[in-house]
Amino acid sequence: MQGVLVLSFQDAVKGLNIGTDRRTLMVTHTFILPPSPRQTALDFLDGKQYLAIAIDSFLIDRKTKNRSPRTIRYYRNYLVAFEKYSSSQAVTSILDIVPDFLRSYILMISQNHNPGGVHAAYRSLRAFLFWVEKEELMPPDWKNPINKVSAPFVPEKIIEPITLEDVQSLLVTCKENTFFDRRDKAIIFFLLDTGARAQEVCDINPEDVEINSGKVIIREGKGRKPRYVFIGKTAIKAIRTYLRLLENHKSPALFVSKTRERLTYDGLRQLIQRRSNMARLKKEPTLHDFRRQFALSMLNNGADIFSLQRLMGHEDISILRRYLAQTTEDIRAAHEKFSPVENYSWR
Repeated sequence: MQGVLVLSFQDAVKGLNIGTDRRTLMVTHTFILPPSPRQTALDFLDGKQYLAIAIDSFLIDRKTKNRSPRTIRYYRNYLVAFEKYSSSQAVTSILDIVPDFLRSYILMISQNHNPGGVHAAYRSLRAFLFWVEKEELMPPDWKNPINKVSAPFVPEKIIEPITLEDVQSLLVTCKENTFFDRRDKAIIFFLLDTGARAQEVCDINPEDVEINSGKVIIREGKGRKPRYVFIGKTAIKAIRTYLRLLENHKSPALFVSKTRERLTYDGLRQLIQRRSNMARLKKEPTLHDFRRQFALSMLNNGADIFSLQRLMGHEDISILRRYLAQTTEDIRAAHEKFSPVENYSWR
């Protein structure tokens, strides 16, 4: 016997779940897989390649490939939304998914998603349908519909980073000797001096920081890849001052809440929001604005682009383009220095 596969389902419309307790199990069917290596669970369902089953199988495949929990949530959220839309249109089989159906779905979600969100939904569908094709789940004459659907256009925007003057204004609000002031000052310096992603900052533990040398290990960056970042003397001093308040409290996290629990992404975002309101900034910075200011400052201060790529954890230098796109201030400074009118002696 090659193995036993248990397929459980609640109703025929929603399809079946494979090895999951996501829904109440009403009926359980057990099939014994035949020895053929290409035989799949889908072959037991009267030749109907149910979308819900394939999505569950795809998510299991991503888990076995050790994708991060955040990546799994990304796929699950977008694909479950697609399945719900498909079910509302009486489409439950992958065989019924055609290019025009995919285009209609993209148009539908574009009504309440920004271009980046629409593109993310498209990428999840593309990954899923390419997986279906690679796994040979469909009949030999099946043609992948995603091949005829172009990726949604995402317009490039000039995104201004947080200015160093605004960073200074944030730091001015941290002038007291309270827990929150010490912690928030350390975090602001850490965000700017490392260029780390917000979630990476939340995930850092005390043992990840060599406080004397300023070397910090990001154990699980994007793509679950580790890398080193660094902090200078000013940030080290701020973190040491903050850590003195934690000497009697053992915490697995470097940056914690008042209850000494790990600071979450939302908590970090609210922290910057609160400090921005206190500083009365004209524009509230996002967490990613610190990362972009890090990239621009490093480049303007003479860092080579290859070192910057490694510090930021980018696989490809081309990804740096969106971080290093010139701001209006950069363009103005360049014009003032190299203007053809201002640099010519007119008579």
